[in-house]
Amino acid sequence: MSEHRRKPPQPQGGGRAAARRGQSGSSPGRRAAPRGATGSPSDSYGSDSYDSGGEERQYGGRAEARRAAQRSTGGGRRRGAEPTRGGRRAAPGGPSGPGRGRGRAAAVPDRKRLIDYPRAGKYGWQRWMPSWKLVSGLCIAFFGSLVAVAGIGYAMVGVPNEENAAALSQNNVYYWADGTQMVAAGSGQNRQNVTIDRIPKAMQWAVISAENKSFYQDKGVDPMGIARALANMARGGNTQGGSTITQQFVKNTYLSQEQSLTRKFKEMFISIKVGTKVSKPVILQGYLNTSYYGRGAYGIQAAAQAYYGKEAKDLKPSECAFLAALLKGPTYYDPAGNEGIDETATRSANHKRSEARWGWILEQMHNDKRITDAEYQEAIKKYPMPQDRKASKGMTGQIGYLVDTAKKYVLNHSNISEKQFDLGGYQIKTTFKKDNVEALAKAVKKVEKEKLDPKNRELDKHVQFGAASVKPKDGAIVALYGGAGYENGHFNNNADTSGVPVGSTWKPFVLAAAMEHGTYRSDGPLSPLSKYNGNDHLKVKNNDGTYVLKKDNTPFFQENESDYPWGYISLRKAMEQSVNTPFVQLGMDVGMKNVADLAEKSGILNSSFAGLNASFALGTSTPSAIRMADAYATFAASGKQAAPYSVTSVKFNGQEIDGFDKPRVTQAMPEQVANNVTNVLENVIQNGTGKNALSLGRTAAGKTGTTDENKSAWFVGYTQQLSTSVAMFREDPKSAKLLSMNGTAGEKSIHGGDVPTLVWTEYMKAALKGETDIGFPEAEKIGVVQDEAGAPTPKPTPSVEPSETVTESPSPTPTESSSPSPTPSNTCGFFGCENDGGTENGGTDNGGTDGGVSSPPAPTETAEDGGNSRGNGNGGIFGGPEG
Repeated sequence: MSEHRRKPPQPQGGGRAAARRGQSGSSPGRRAAPRGATGSPSDSYGSDSYDSGGEERQYGGRAEARRAAQRSTGGGRRRGAEPTRGGRRAAPGGPSGPGRGRGRAAAVPDRKRLIDYPRAGKYGWQRWMPSWKLVSGLCIAFFGSLVAVAGIGYAMVGVPNEENAAALSQNNVYYWADGTQMVAAGSGQNRQNVTIDRIPKAMQWAVISAENKSFYQDKGVDPMGIARALANMARGGNTQGGSTITQQFVKNTYLSQEQSLTRKFKEMFISIKVGTKVSKPVILQGYLNTSYYGRGAYGIQAAAQAYYGKEAKDLKPSECAFLAALLKGPTYYDPAGNEGIDETATRSANHKRSEARWGWILEQMHNDKRITDAEYQEAIKKYPMPQDRKASKGMTGQIGYLVDTAKKYVLNHSNISEKQFDLGGYQIKTTFKKDNVEALAKAVKKVEKEKLDPKNRELDKHVQFGAASVKPKDGAIVALYGGAGYENGHFNNNADTSGVPVGSTWKPFVLAAAMEHGTYRSDGPLSPLSKYNGNDHLKVKNNDGTYVLKKDNTPFFQENESDYPWGYISLRKAMEQSVNTPFVQLGMDVGMKNVADLAEKSGILNSSFAGLNASFALGTSTPSAIRMADAYATFAASGKQAAPYSVTSVKFNGQEIDGFDKPRVTQAMPEQVANNVTNVLENVIQNGTGKNALSLGRTAAGKTGTTDENKSAWFVGYTQQLSTSVAMFREDPKSAKLLSMNGTAGEKSIHGGDVPTLVWTEYMKAALKGETDIGFPEAEKIGVVQDEAGAPTPKPTPSVEPSETVTESPSPTPTESSSPSPTPSNTCGFFGCENDGGTENGGTDNGGTDGGVSSPPAPTETAEDGGNSRGNGNGGIFGGPEG
């Protein structure tokens, strides 16, 4: 309701009667009220006011009081007037106020608050700006709380009386697939404590200079170090430098390795107490005796034995700096490499990291005046390369490689660190079958004895084998062959290593990609009866019809092993005789990206791929034997893929650890694509380069492979029950580069169809003994015949009913002794018959091998060793394997 509609306020002092009495202020018996005593606003103005009716104007109502307050502040913000005893606000200028001009001061201030925020009596941004009293008070309260918490924590946390269980080394126990014990391995026998007087001063100062320069001055924790660690963490770097030697000793000796805030607080408080109660030499001794140096070695004495085969007291300053570098992380600073745990921890990368930190530590020791100028110059002269790994108890034969494979699997599929794992206490059940492992090792040894004579033939020296056997539709690794054994100084697991190009065993992925995706010229899947030019020394074309060029802009020519004029032959025939030129051009037509994608879906790791150039189709990539066996198992399982695995369960002190379920099975390629690849690879064994596998005496499929300069040879084959790969190569023991096998075993050259196929067959006979020959699923006709651009128009031929018989007469065993004479032959299969001989360029079933050696023009981008050294098998863009 508006002000002018409100009921006029009643006059104070008795209403109308009082008003009348006020008019007769001099009436007898009545004395006028003293000026100002009425409490009305008019009293404060210093004059009497009368209206036209002669009545005095009064300001006793609430509305009038508000208006009076507004007038007193010049129309500004309204201030609450002082409340009267009856709860009503008094008008400004009344008994409680002096009058006009004092409205703002007349307002009663807010009651005092404990925390004056937002600030009273301030306006705008000043209202939200905390006072210096508030800021200083909060800081004092915060730091006081920290001191109180630290004091309580220091009082409550005590130094444990005994070492924790983690500091007491144990063994890990590995089991075969049937549950019987394979081996107990670990650090149970590899920790020896030594007193500080038996640890060289150089070792003590190397650790102090590298890890904690203020060790002898700090009180167990280093506030500046913690600040640096927090600053590094904020910048996204590592937190190295936050922990003192005392803290690390406490963690190693008394606490678990868990990464939690509670453990960190305990570590800090215990470190403070230890720093005040335990002498520095004792702390340093404990730290050096409990630290992990890799290779299962805990403590400086075990590390000295593991890396240099000597007592700790005999270590030289240069060797001390090397061992101190390991404390930053042996996985990445052991020159022997740990790429199975992390693919970046290769031999070369680790050596580079180790040498750099070794030099830095010696420099720090010199700068800190811990070694003299002469000692520094002597120590920095030569990097102290440690000896290679040694076989520990029970780790002989193939056991070391089985344990190595299982350990890597555990670390890659759990949150367990290598240091934690090597402390022991784990029970690991593997997929390895003892009979299969022994049969594979026996097969290798038998063929080695028959074919190789390293004592009398120089070219038979340094020959190595790697092999793996995997269950299709499952992925379980049932057997592997990793090398001659730890006891013979061979510590590289050849079954699970990269750097050995696979050659023509890659061609099935090219064919599978063509049958799934077709080529840039086809409308759909390509039939394996499509014909491509198989002649030697051919230019390779891009999709736009231009030729593939080398770096010098001259055309690249693809070579076969022999110069036999195959003419236009089917992809099926090219696979049978492992002719190179059709698959290089097919790879370009399909797209090398499609080939790579299919190989990856089949189980090949992307990290092992070579560059996607023309030679990619011929096997310049370097997957391990395990991955090749697993990828071919995808063909055996009609396109179903399961990642390879070696561990089925892990327990720690009897408690099951999660994360070791079987890998999920996926459909990597259409079923009919896989079945057609199998049909083509059956023909390789029955009529082609894999004939040595016929002695298996059961249905099987496989592919041979030989690489450029004969540096490696492969055979990968399978039945529905088992897929197995075998690799053979020569390696320079010093440089780890691959050497040519021309002349090995007394042969002009070694091919995948020779020694590797013999090993494969010998093993598969034993592994499949008693198993039923269930053959393969029938392959239905797939794709359309789409010959290479430029191929002659095929002449009409009478149709032939599909037949299970692959050929009417098997081809003679491929030979390299001379160029074969053209002899036309018909190859018949479920697609019908194809005539690969008698073309305008000639053709025959003879000639060719498993691809073998070719001699392409050496492109400028090839590696010094042709791209065929271990750990660097990508090769040049055109100069890689072509078998």
